[in-house]
Parts: sequence; structure tokens; C-alpha cells
Amino acid sequence: MKDVVRRNFDASVDAYTTYERRTNRFTSLARLLAAEMSARTDGGLGRVLDAGAGTGVSTRVFTETAADTIALDISREMLREIDSAARLQADFDHLPLSDQSVDGVAFTASLFLVPDPAAAVREAARVLRPDGVVGAVAPLGWFCPDGTDVFEQFERESRSPADTSALEDALASEFSTTTGTWKFSTTAENIRLFHAIPAMAARLYPKLDTEERVLQAHELLGPLDGTFEQRWRWVIGVPE
Repeated sequence: MKDVVRRNFDASVDAYTTYERRTNRFTSLARLLAAEMSARTDGGLGRVLDAGAGTGVSTRVFTETAADTIALDISREMLREIDSAARLQADFDHLPLSDQSVDGVAFTASLFLVPDPAAAVREAARVLRPDGVVGAVAPLGWFCPDGTDVFEQFERESRSPADTSALEDALASEFSTTTGTWKFSTTAENIRLFHAIPAMAARLYPKLDTEERVLQAHELLGPLDGTFEQRWRWVIGVPE
């Protein structure tokens, strides 16, 4: 499973970059998450683990607000795009860090992509200092102006390996949590671009190979037109 995830993200660098240049979505999420995490610390963020750093979009944001940032990702190809921080290639459920060694752990649009968020959260709790803070963001979906889910009109659901509720439960089992929702206006073309990222197209067609799943996602979403709302759940946790 982990090899599959790694290959998915190794193949996603270019499409991920294209989507971010078009929407600035992951930068926006990282800035919002960094602000929420900083608000729950006395002296600001110290050493932060950017868990699921991808191409470094979130890493650049946390580098601006934290004293020290470590970029961690399972994908070597994604990490090669980062030159602004220390880099670690590793899994969320086996962090190569000492106990109580960081002041913050940030899962910017990443924790929902693992099949067992509880294991990742336990590792985050292990490496976090007693006065630290953890933050995570996960998608709630895309919605039409009348409030219906965009994917109700299709024969496919856009589903992550881990449901957002599982992510919330995992964090609540280890931390005292606060949650909320961020909403963004988006377009049909941006939804297609999101699912042109091989790792995200796997939400629709997990059993197809990289090229075929992207083609199938493009064909499925081709008729989509108009403007929509994208919703993201955020969760901030502090040790109890």
C-alpha cells in the first residue's frame, strides 16, 4: 500500500504544481492553518514538522512563521522540489524523530491521504512537546450553489483513503481539539485540475494505473460547468 502511495505522489509533481499555480489553494490552507496553530502557542511556533510537505508549498508558509521547519513526505520526487528546509523521506506512522522533539506538527491537506490516521496521530503525539500544537486540514467536498454535493450527479464519489470524520476522531483521541470549516469559491475547471493530479484522481479510480485514472477522471468531470464551493475541515489539537 505504501509503495502505491509513494508512486502516486512521485507521478503527481507536475499536475500538483499546475493546480497550485492556478488556485493557490494549498498555500491558502497552509497560511490559515499556521495562523490557527500560532494562536495557540505562547511564544509563537518553534520547530515545526510539515508532515506531508509535498512540493514545499506548505513548507514555505511555515518557514515564514516558525523558527525551524522540517519537510517530511513519502515521495522523493515531491521532496526534490523543496530547497528551503531540512527534508525527510518517511511515513507518517514511523517518524524518524525523537520523542518530544518538535513544537508543532502540521498536516496541511495530507492526513486524510493515509489509510490509518490514528497511527499517524499517535506518532505526532509522540514527537510533540508537552506545550506543542498539532494542526490538520481535510476536504469536506465540493458543493453546488443549492448545497448538493457535486458528485451526486456522477456514478463516482470523490473519496479519500481516510474519511474526514476518522481524522477528527483520531486527533480527538490524543489531543484536546478545536474544529471549524473553511470555504472557497471554485470552478468546474479547477475541480478537473484537482482530479488531474494522479494522487487525487485515485480518489475516484484507485484501481486504475496513473494515466488511465486521470483520463477517466477528465472524462467523468468533462460535463461539469459553473461555480462551486469547496469546503475544508480544520482541526487544531493541544496536549490535554
